[in-house]
Amino acid sequence: MEQHTIGRRGILRAAGGLGIAALGVAAGRGTASAAIAASPRFDLTAPSYDLFRGRQLHDDTVQQGFAFDSVNKRLFVAQRRNGSGETSGDLCITELDFAGNRVSAMHLTGFGHGVAFGVEPRGRDSWLWTEVDANTNGYGTRLGRFKFVRGGSLSHTSSAIQKYRPVASGVEFTCSIDQVHGIMVVRHQKNGAKYIAAYRMSQASAGNFSSPVAYFKQPSIPGTAQGYTSYGQYLYHLTGNAYSASNPRPGNTRITCVDLNSGAVKQGPVLTKAGESLSYREPEGLAVYRTDSGQARLFIGFASGTAGDRRSNIFYKKALI
Repeated sequence: MEQHTIGRRGILRAAGGLGIAALGVAAGRGTASAAIAASPRFDLTAPSYDLFRGRQLHDDTVQQGFAFDSVNKRLFVAQRRNGSGETSGDLCITELDFAGNRVSAMHLTGFGHGVAFGVEPRGRDSWLWTEVDANTNGYGTRLGRFKFVRGGSLSHTSSAIQKYRPVASGVEFTCSIDQVHGIMVVRHQKNGAKYIAAYRMSQASAGNFSSPVAYFKQPSIPGTAQGYTSYGQYLYHLTGNAYSASNPRPGNTRITCVDLNSGAVKQGPVLTKAGESLSYREPEGLAVYRTDSGQARLFIGFASGTAGDRRSNIFYKKALI
């Protein structure tokens, strides 16, 4: 059942608690609210390090987005399911350990593209927030929350999925969850443009999307969008393409940092040479994880290999400023 949407009137009501900047958003002026506490940001010019290279996922297609369960120490990677069409919305979610070893997988039918998703730990279980109900372009028209089941399969019509349309006038929803700061970022399309909404995870997990802490039109970022994630006050966008004759090494993969409190670009786009020696090397996904020792890391995903044998590769940056 679809729940707790927010339209223009809902945004106006929410703006009353968010100040003048949020009211500007509701009125269509595109300004973000200044409601997220100040935090450090990742230095996108700092070196990158390997988490792993050349790991096989459950299926052999190109990886898409990925996300961590920081409580249960799990890594989930999305990809289009073997044998499914580009716009089918059929996904395979592979569970890996942090060394890149396969643990399990789950098949999803009619969900979406998989460019970004989030994990909500619940005790020993991992609940995934993904796009669901794919349209004819293969992108989800709602957000869905469901329990990850090892070896399981799930259709988009299943009653086991809790579905939400966070912005009533929005389409093509995806999300990312910052488990450290308790923020969910929802990217969606509205009136032909991309918008960013941010919510307290405490409210989103209760199905309440009536009070965004940030809402703005995504700034212009050149390149092919390949994923996004957030950490505290800042949102990170990944763009780029696979190596080709027109895109030789070191490629065109770039990361851009956006301030959630202003909606403005803070740093970038910055070229990254992480995994420069990989074959094929298509940028696919961003995620953040904080280690038990307290070190925050911005992870960058790449697909490598040949058709029929694509591999997963994940690198990270750790310098904060």
